[in-house]
Amino acid sequence: MKKTITWKTVSTFATHKLALFIILAAITTAAGAALMTPGWQILSAPVVARADFADPTDLKFKVKGGAQEVIHVPEAQQTVMQQIVIGPGGHTGWHSHPGPVVVLVKSGTMSFYDGDDPGCTERSYAAGQAFIDSGQGHVHIARNESTTDNLEVWATYFDVPPPPPLPAPQNNFRIDAPDPGNCSF
Repeated sequence: MKKTITWKTVSTFATHKLALFIILAAITTAAGAALMTPGWQILSAPVVARADFADPTDLKFKVKGGAQEVIHVPEAQQTVMQQIVIGPGGHTGWHSHPGPVVVLVKSGTMSFYDGDDPGCTERSYAAGQAFIDSGQGHVHIARNESTTDNLEVWATYFDVPPPPPLPAPQNNFRIDAPDPGNCSF
């Protein structure tokens, strides 16, 4: 016996297929979000300035240290400045940035951990020190391991894509990441 396929049959199948796709996408998104590590004890994190370069701009940072690193940013997009205050025992959560970040420690001591370091080696930065995070997919976490003092840092993010239209979140200079599993905290 031949079955007749009607437009209603095709439409019903397509509707069920679309519904299944939406459900799977929602489950995948929720599972990914559950693996992310949000910050804790972030007391304030206002964006104090955001601007586009007036002229096409290429940036190059050359960091000398144990190993020399050159960070190249062709045709940099927006630059964003942010003040971040982390309370005692707080942290940023594991994350990355679209481009390099210049970080200045105004007060307290910041413990910085690299997501690629299997030994989870702490790199400490005290008040009055600055450093460059390469961004561009470099996953890390910053922690305030003091039990009494706040940590205040000022960050300048380079090569940030323009923010999406409101009401979407405007924090497009931070990319949340799952815990890489290399640290015991």
